[in-house]
Amino acid sequence: MGEGAEDLSQNGALQQAPVADDVNVAMENSTQKVCNVCLGILQEFCEMDFVKKVCQKVNSAEYQFTSFVFSVSLPPQLSVREHAAWLLVKEEMGKQGLSLAKEDIVQLKETYKWIIHPLFSEELGVPADGKSLFEVSVVFAHPETDEDCHFLATVCSDCFKPAKNKQSIFTRMAIIKALDKIKEEDFHEHFPCPPSSPKNICAALEIQCTNGAIFVAGRYNKYSRNLPQTPWIIDGERKMESSVEELISEHLMTAFKADSFNFSSSGREDVDVRTLGSGRPFAIELVNPHRIHFTAMEMKELQQKINNSSDKIKVRDLQLVTREAIGHMKEGEEEKTKTYSALIWTDKAIQKEDIALLDDMKELKIDQKTPLRVLHRRPLAVRSRVIHTMKSEYIDDHHFRLHLKTQAGTYIKEFVHGDFGRTKPNIGLLLKRTADILELDVESVDVDWPPTLND
Repeated sequence: MGEGAEDLSQNGALQQAPVADDVNVAMENSTQKVCNVCLGILQEFCEMDFVKKVCQKVNSAEYQFTSFVFSVSLPPQLSVREHAAWLLVKEEMGKQGLSLAKEDIVQLKETYKWIIHPLFSEELGVPADGKSLFEVSVVFAHPETDEDCHFLATVCSDCFKPAKNKQSIFTRMAIIKALDKIKEEDFHEHFPCPPSSPKNICAALEIQCTNGAIFVAGRYNKYSRNLPQTPWIIDGERKMESSVEELISEHLMTAFKADSFNFSSSGREDVDVRTLGSGRPFAIELVNPHRIHFTAMEMKELQQKINNSSDKIKVRDLQLVTREAIGHMKEGEEEKTKTYSALIWTDKAIQKEDIALLDDMKELKIDQKTPLRVLHRRPLAVRSRVIHTMKSEYIDDHHFRLHLKTQAGTYIKEFVHGDFGRTKPNIGLLLKRTADILELDVESVDVDWPPTLND
């Protein structure tokens, strides 16, 4: 079996058929019969040869981990064979006046873990830990006995229902449910006790190793009026060459050696809107990262690398966070406030005193129907929002700048031009003239997360 990382598929699966072939050859050359209950799992797959080959594959994948959790997927028909063995032993013990409940039996799966855990731990050099984010899993199959459990679908048909994501109705949970329900005499009628002896042992179909997701948070500034927050793709065609999400995540993906990522943020700005001030909070989930340990200095260097790569964005306060901490970014999102700066044009000439009335308006309540420009992706609704404060800055007869502090989720562009009367009141109505927005900047997103870091 090859030891190179090239044997890894993209999702971390290690094809393991050669291990099964080697073991089958060994079984054929020996006089030892394949166990009719464990189908060879406890006979051959607890040996150090198998353990070493698994660990070599895990190490060749070059993951960082300080502990591991081991999971095993056994052929579901093993549960039927375990049940048959229990009935047989219970019957023999009953002849001696002894009883044996099913819960008195240690399940094969647990037995295998008890044996294999310390062997893997010794070979990998790290402890086994049920809460570890690094998982090593082995999937076994035994095609020869696949039909062992098919009789259960006839006797206990209500236990087997097609599932969307399952290739077969004979899942382990469905079989266990049926075995708990079936009468002993019905089981004896359809399945031999003891079970028949198979010719071949189980095959280790694949070994997978995956690291739990790592979460990185920070704040970003966007200085371009030609950059979407996320990739802008319409009818399968890309409209912009990059996005905030990509400019940040490509460096994180490389550094953490992750398979994929998920980007989220506290709100979003339009493609032509800048985000200034202390920036907009964001978080990125890095899926199946091979590298997970970064010092504060290394995170600072990664932040600098992102900032040096583009003049369209800037990142600050880049740090590792927990999954739970990301909730702070979304908590009470609509109760948060945001401040904006809008450059506004009016059709009729204005004087300072014409716009001064805006400065006196506090806690202005507005109703906004879903804007026409987002109606294709947002449900039609009327949303009430609050404009907390406004401060006008006169420029010339047809232009002024308006600084606004609003409830999060307010559509600022529509508040200015009215969106054909869908936002009321609006700046046009308040000033009794046609108004439109020429430029918009987000000046602050008042979310106290993630924590500010010292430079």
